[in-house]
Amino acid sequence: MILIIDFGSQFNQLIARRVRENEVYCQIEPAGLSLDKIRLLNPDGIILSGGPSSIYEENSPTIDAGIFKLGVPVLGICYGMHFMIQALGGKIARPKKREYGFATLEIKDHKTSVGTESEQKLSNKKSSLSLFKGMHSPFQCWMSHGDSTEILPDNFVITASTENTAIAAIADVQNRFFGLQFHPEVEHTINGTAMISNFLFDVCNCKKSWNMESFANGAIAQIKETVGDKKVIMGLSGGVDSSVAALLIHKAIGKNLHCIFVDNGLLRKNEKENLKKSFTAHLTKQVITDGSVNPNSNSNPDMNIIFVDAQKKFLDALKDVSDPERKRKEIGRIFIQVFEAEASKIEGADFLGQGTLYPDIIESKSAFGGPTSIIKSHHNVGGLPEKMNLKLIEPLQLLFKDEVRKLGIELGLNEDMVWRQPFPGPGLAIRIMGTVSEKRLTILREADSILLEEIRYAGLYRELWQSFAVLLPVKSVGVMGDKRTYDSCIAIRAVNSKDAMTADWARLPHELLAKISNRIINEVDGVNRVVFDITSKPPGTIEWE
Repeated sequence: MILIIDFGSQFNQLIARRVRENEVYCQIEPAGLSLDKIRLLNPDGIILSGGPSSIYEENSPTIDAGIFKLGVPVLGICYGMHFMIQALGGKIARPKKREYGFATLEIKDHKTSVGTESEQKLSNKKSSLSLFKGMHSPFQCWMSHGDSTEILPDNFVITASTENTAIAAIADVQNRFFGLQFHPEVEHTINGTAMISNFLFDVCNCKKSWNMESFANGAIAQIKETVGDKKVIMGLSGGVDSSVAALLIHKAIGKNLHCIFVDNGLLRKNEKENLKKSFTAHLTKQVITDGSVNPNSNSNPDMNIIFVDAQKKFLDALKDVSDPERKRKEIGRIFIQVFEAEASKIEGADFLGQGTLYPDIIESKSAFGGPTSIIKSHHNVGGLPEKMNLKLIEPLQLLFKDEVRKLGIELGLNEDMVWRQPFPGPGLAIRIMGTVSEKRLTILREADSILLEEIRYAGLYRELWQSFAVLLPVKSVGVMGDKRTYDSCIAIRAVNSKDAMTADWARLPHELLAKISNRIINEVDGVNRVVFDITSKPPGTIEWE
């Protein structure tokens, strides 16, 4: 098992993801974790994450320096490296030049051979431990730091440098302590995954023993223990997240799961109808639709699904609301109200199930109690009131989207549902810039439907992380049928990503863009201009709001 200490990095769960990709179990814990708890966990290795703080600042996150006396390998990444250096007697300072973004890493070769023959053999064996095994430099890495190492602790050597950072990687191979100033967990770092793999297997001697089957078994057992004989109500949107979470909870507690589909009026075209078909065919044999039992269903009678029409409540709450954070808060508030109303009808419903994923958590609040910098509130967490009558069950909150898809396949979920592109909980409300109205929703629904139809025809739907239309709050002049128009503008957004933590805009074929633009302008009343978003994440986000 690998213990990851959360010093507040936006990418700390990416570290866990890289560990899991190697089929090694890991846990992320806050920096305040006690040394006794660490001993109890008995990790094979410890990874100290990065973070937004400077090590010399007051109240910067720390952990008991006794971790360096446990005889356990430690890898410090960025801030984690700074903490290691300072704790072991080195010095960190703010240099004249900071370093953000791409850098070229040059590996340095260091070997030692000292002591008696037996000590020398052990020394040579340890000295052969290198995070850079099998790699040829130079290669690209991803830097994000304002501080740098000024003085190394005893026994450490420099193992890699960049043009601006002389001490980009360090090692004390005798004690199996390693530090990386850059971020190996992000895709931008070439060989980053291999570095983590080398740490796991060469340094920590981990064994491959963790996969989606073991995750599912553990999650089911945990849900059973947490829920007991109580009931869970689950917001089932039909997306992969909520569907997989519902199946997982259902496998744990069976008929005590009550799924609720809330029609908030912010759905894509024909969403409700398509979801009813999908649920009937793949998730449930008994569907409760608006309070009446569907007698023609023939799947699992233990899974209950209730469809609730709450369109008016949501649209009334969003009237004249243009600020994106207020939209999310209002949607979250009404969502909880609807669920509490349904929960009051179900005796023993103490829990609310959600398909929250890690990117939802990390962009909304600090996961695991760490000092992570908040980017934005999210539909699954930002709208929850402080005093809620239902306790949360979020079995997917440590997973990324592609891992959830693997889990869905493991659980037997239909592939069409497993491969649905992400759709935000606030729905089209955050893809309409400005206020939300029936008219603007209709425009966006029609444009989005055309976009997705053409993406599917082009065979790109599964290749893209997300593809969707955005209605902009501006109008522009156009000419249609020899007449002057002054209508709305649609932006096309399509991105490639593996985990939503970073994303690059998709290079869609010009012919496809032309066809999408032509169809939207010709078929959607109120639109006379289409633009294509070529912003990556960072600096932008995937959604516009």
